[in-house]
Amino acid sequence: MNNKTIGIVITDGVGSRNFLLSNFIEEVCKEFKNVIIYSGIQISSIDTAVFPANIKVVELPLYKESKTVWFFRKLKEVAHMFKHKTFYGINDNLKRGYPKNNSSRALLIKLCYAIAKIRSSERSIQFYEKLQFLSFKNDEVTKQFKVLLQKEDLDIIFFTHQRPPFLAPLLYLAQQLKIKTTSFIFSWDNLASKGRVLGEFDGYMVWSDLMKKELLYFYPNTQKNNVKVVGTPQFEPYVMDKYFASKNEFMTKFNLDPNKKIICYSCADADIGRNDEVHIRAIIGYIEKDNNLQLLIRTSPAEDGKRFVNLMEEYPNIVWNIPKWHSTRENHAESWSQRLPSVEDVIDLRAILAYSDVNVNMLSTMSLDFMLFDKPVINTVFGNKKNDLYDDQRFLNYVHYQYVVDSKAVTIAKNEEELHQQLKEAFEQPQLRTKQRKALIDLEIGGELKGTSKRIVKALKELA
Repeated sequence: MNNKTIGIVITDGVGSRNFLLSNFIEEVCKEFKNVIIYSGIQISSIDTAVFPANIKVVELPLYKESKTVWFFRKLKEVAHMFKHKTFYGINDNLKRGYPKNNSSRALLIKLCYAIAKIRSSERSIQFYEKLQFLSFKNDEVTKQFKVLLQKEDLDIIFFTHQRPPFLAPLLYLAQQLKIKTTSFIFSWDNLASKGRVLGEFDGYMVWSDLMKKELLYFYPNTQKNNVKVVGTPQFEPYVMDKYFASKNEFMTKFNLDPNKKIICYSCADADIGRNDEVHIRAIIGYIEKDNNLQLLIRTSPAEDGKRFVNLMEEYPNIVWNIPKWHSTRENHAESWSQRLPSVEDVIDLRAILAYSDVNVNMLSTMSLDFMLFDKPVINTVFGNKKNDLYDDQRFLNYVHYQYVVDSKAVTIAKNEEELHQQLKEAFEQPQLRTKQRKALIDLEIGGELKGTSKRIVKALKELA
């Protein structure tokens, strides 16, 4: 253990799952003398009793952007998208973000577009960020953040998510107080399809060499040696004994038939998963022809599953897994981020991955989850610009998912007939794409699952 003090910023439920339910806390407490967790989640919702003695948890006050701060932050993000609009995903989000009405807020966004269309250089983006940071430097919550940081003699502060705008004052103050900053790139699509990160960090943790290459492209001022390839802790629980459940336990808990094979459909978030019910009905059409199959549906942790009530009533034989994530706070700028995962849900998810026979999803990260267990994956995208369905086929052109499509590790079903053909292939030849699945995992995740937290902590020590 060194004598350094680290601050760890955990703002949402997924961050909690990744860094509190993996081995990360255990490993970081071994290597840093003092560990301060700055929590965007209410402390009363976190089981702090299991933490080692050298951990202190500090609850962050709620920060809400003023209109001025919001404007400059929006201008910065839009400029970043204009600068990189040759990337399909970024350009798609840029187009979709342009307002269709003339409300006062919409007019401000249109002004952002007008300015950013003319000035979107890296220098301009940094200037917009400077204006954003200056706009909240005297904010009352910013002052509270400063008091919290000054109470601890921090050597480094680690942001477990690079995007939440309500963390910008914390980053700004860390820079002003000469505290080294580093951030984890949260998801595989956050660089090549999303807007600007909340600010520039001294160092970054990324999933893979591929993500490192992307980060250095989008953020050219970053020092190459300060980008550490560590993998991602969101998958580490799959190799931890505490989350193991036997097949018999799984079948019993979900009332599944051990003599039938399992198709798992994992839903997208409500916004982009508008075709979920269409996809599910297409799977049901296949199952009705084969008495040896059963369907298990896992809804998104970001929602409560209420949009499927009618489907549940119509098909009582379908088994549903509504993730056990509970809401901890409603009066938040991003209330969905305050849904907190349970240990039970991680156990359930691992069992679903291990014991399902095939997965169907709409271009989700869940494709990787199932591939880690060498399970066939089918991506359903039935909607396009020509039919009446939500256009989910456009996501196939996003850079991060083009790698998946090109890898041939998954099959792409654009209609019910293709889905049925691909389900037949998955059951008859489950190992057909094993080699491709392994190659894609190696491309997307830079290291073995076991030891992920150790790699992250080692990188933090080096940066500190």
